[in-house]
Amino acid sequence: MLEAGTKAPEFTLPDKDGNPVSLSDFLGKKVVLYFYPKDNTPGCTRQACAFAAAYEGFKAKNVAVIGVSKDSVASHQKFAAKHDLPFVLLSDPELQAIQAYDVWKEKKLYGKVSMGVVRSTYLINEEGVIEKVMPKVKPDTNAGEILAYLETI
Repeated sequence: MLEAGTKAPEFTLPDKDGNPVSLSDFLGKKVVLYFYPKDNTPGCTRQACAFAAAYEGFKAKNVAVIGVSKDSVASHQKFAAKHDLPFVLLSDPELQAIQAYDVWKEKKLYGKVSMGVVRSTYLINEEGVIEKVMPKVKPDTNAGEILAYLETI
């Protein structure tokens, strides 16, 4: 995982509509950048819905929310429509941002080892520097934990 205090790696990825979105587009506001394994899986759906439920709180604090997975643009489009997700979802099938943020890791499930995205969240400040690192987050509490942290600063 990258450490707090380091410059957040720049990236440009397509959103659910195929439009290019760059991290630098958000300079001047905080960004919650969360990485998740796969659209429409139970944990990822709960996490996305928790961010959607908390979205007004993030908006009130001028904080952008961006979810990133290696799913396709079409998959993100269906996922966002199905769950009425109001925030940006980025498609990273080439693992550009996923590897830059060091969340592509070896995972073990039922004794089987494979590579995949470890559910992780970064809070990036207005200048594009990583402010907080949250490795191996829980899908149900991730959004609330970040909002609670934002209340303290």
